[in-house]
Amino acid sequence: MSNQHHLQQFKDQLTASISSNVFVKISLGNYQGNEKELKQIHIRRVKIKRTDMLSFTYRYKTRDIIKNFPVSEGITLISHFISNDFKIATLFTAEKEVILEHGNKQQISIREQTSGKAVKPDLTHNKEKKRLIQPIGKPYLVQLKLTDSEGNVFKNAQDKYKQINQYIEILNSLVKELPAGSVKQVVDMGSGKGYLTFLLYDYFQQVLNEKVKVTGVEYREDMVQLCNTIAKQSGFEQLDFVQGTIEDYDVAGIDLLIALHACDTATDDAIFKGIKANAKLIVVAPCCHKQIRREMEKSKVKNEISVLTKYGIFLERQAEMVTDAIRALILEYFGYKTKVFEFISDAHTPKNVLVVGVKSAKSESYNIETKKLEILQKISETKAYFGISYHHLERLLGLDQLV
Repeated sequence: MSNQHHLQQFKDQLTASISSNVFVKISLGNYQGNEKELKQIHIRRVKIKRTDMLSFTYRYKTRDIIKNFPVSEGITLISHFISNDFKIATLFTAEKEVILEHGNKQQISIREQTSGKAVKPDLTHNKEKKRLIQPIGKPYLVQLKLTDSEGNVFKNAQDKYKQINQYIEILNSLVKELPAGSVKQVVDMGSGKGYLTFLLYDYFQQVLNEKVKVTGVEYREDMVQLCNTIAKQSGFEQLDFVQGTIEDYDVAGIDLLIALHACDTATDDAIFKGIKANAKLIVVAPCCHKQIRREMEKSKVKNEISVLTKYGIFLERQAEMVTDAIRALILEYFGYKTKVFEFISDAHTPKNVLVVGVKSAKSESYNIETKKLEILQKISETKAYFGISYHHLERLLGLDQLV
């Protein structure tokens, strides 16, 4: 039989298994395509907002990305993958396994084998199983208009609820790097409507069973009043909201500082506050990197990378990377172990870069002053290379006088 016949046979069996509700999953392996670090793709059938979908989990070396497609579109995409980029595909059904494999001489074979045990197809969206904060029995979620009284997340709040939970999951992994019970006070800078602040309080109280003081700082007084009312009605005695700015708030004694989507230099204000408070953990999601972009535009630097700043979109991306790279270096200067990574929501929201600083408890193997001098040198070289006269966080901390 021809390769094309085997490919069509695999597609037919896939389509039939979905139609007859015996489809369990597909695993695509031995990737030979051009996408860097992609290893495998796993496909499940899920029901999202009452619609049947195929959920693709793209497994990379250091992260997973989930994309959901209508069933017909997903089948077409699978057919493309098994014809080109993936050399092994295994279809799992409740009755059997179907294996398609590309051989050494460009020959495609297909074989079947009986499943070792009966597997019942699961149409539950797999992300729902992993939520640290479940929506049922949470009156504050009702008052925040995220769920109804029975704990069902509203259709228009699905994406927001999933994204907030993913932030909680990230914070959970970061908090676990600290000594147990070491976080006593938390501040959420720019807390807005309080979605994350409330779930974070719930996480510490119910998941970790720790009595932690959580404060949301928000400039809009109406939001502060609303959130304080909900906190009081929910019996959250250690949760409060205060009206003010990041710049003016006194963070003395804070162990964990969070600032998500603080615009431009407001992120620097938040990091500055965290460093001054000697916070054990600082987590920011920056946006609107205007200060460094203006510096780069003003200097009109001409060097071997000038083509990367010639066009507006490239300049914007370079400004983002340079701004956050210097922020990470400054955190290291003050004794923080830094992480910068991309957060991508499973709900197809925009990408976010998280800059994280975890206070290091271990002494370095070499002189700390030597390390600080090395960091200052890196900052100086970066600024000179991109034609930057100063970085706002550097100036707040007085490092511009040392560089």
